[in-house]
Amino acid sequence: MFFRQTAQRSEVIVLQRVTLIRGDGIGPEIAEATRRCVDATGAKIDWDIQEAGVDVMAEKGTPLPDETVASVAANKIALKAPITTPVGTGFRSINVHLRQHFDLYACLRPCKSYEGVRSKYDNIDLVIVRENTEDLYAGIEYQKGEPDTLELIDWLNAHSKRKITKSSGISIKPISVEGTDRIVQFAFDYARANGRKKVTSVHKANIMKHTDGLWLDVSREVAKRNPDIEFEDRIVDNMCMQLVQKPELYDVIVLPNLYGDILSDLCAGLVGGLGMAPGANIGKDHAVFEATHGSAPKYKGQNKVNPVALILSSMLMLRHMEMREEADKLEKAVAAVIAEGKDVTYDMKPNRDDPTAVGTSEMADAIIAKM
Repeated sequence: MFFRQTAQRSEVIVLQRVTLIRGDGIGPEIAEATRRCVDATGAKIDWDIQEAGVDVMAEKGTPLPDETVASVAANKIALKAPITTPVGTGFRSINVHLRQHFDLYACLRPCKSYEGVRSKYDNIDLVIVRENTEDLYAGIEYQKGEPDTLELIDWLNAHSKRKITKSSGISIKPISVEGTDRIVQFAFDYARANGRKKVTSVHKANIMKHTDGLWLDVSREVAKRNPDIEFEDRIVDNMCMQLVQKPELYDVIVLPNLYGDILSDLCAGLVGGLGMAPGANIGKDHAVFEATHGSAPKYKGQNKVNPVALILSSMLMLRHMEMREEADKLEKAVAAVIAEGKDVTYDMKPNRDDPTAVGTSEMADAIIAKM
């Protein structure tokens, strides 16, 4: 908090300290645009600026400095811009590390249509609830040819009719009763708190009977504890077809980690792409809010990319912090700028080569002007 002196009185202003991780690639640009938009709502936030990603590797020797982790631990709320994850080599995903370190077990990804966004669909209003800590994303992997891997393969071959070749890499898929129970209950709690009517649990229990089968059994038990909300389940491949053919039948969708990652991108495609896809990672004590899209390093420093996904992620953050008036003000301003279609980035124009497209910072200016 801090004191503000006026001619008449001293006023105590209580500020919520929030970690802002600037990321790499386009991250710093959209982080700054988002910070300015949040400040324009009047939200009482004290930003604790921190770094993570490839840009700090040379200086710190790690893509995730200890001081960044300590900041999130202390502040409990963080807004994180995109961070590059190398494919196949290099360091593991910082995003996954933060989720596991702070037990951010619930990944919330609303997918909502906004007037003015080019899409083949209208009036989409879905919420993906993705389990964040288990499944194939748990990071329990064994590299091809390593002694531990060969020992594991020998054990598996001795205890299974299906034989695994020595040249295999192995990934483990843990799904627990406790992990499933809390994420499905989170989905029901979110549905109830936000006036939603139905929860759909997604699985592949017809094939993976001891992992996805467990997920389905626990989902049904949790549903019995929440009879006020409609419940159903869908096999994941059928769910993909259903979302393309008749997304209006669905509301809150809860999924294991890998399916949730894939279907959240599918649902983002229904509303115009990842540039419109906010995200939240929520645990018992901490929460990290982030855009669904990546760091797009080829556009770094060009003041070109769409900041809306991170701005909408900050809107989710404000709601999580019970700053609902500020969150509503921000969402309405974003929606107004998009609907008007004048001060938007190139990807939101009917023609991507439209010379009237504005930059990242200028779109933020337009959003601020609508508040």
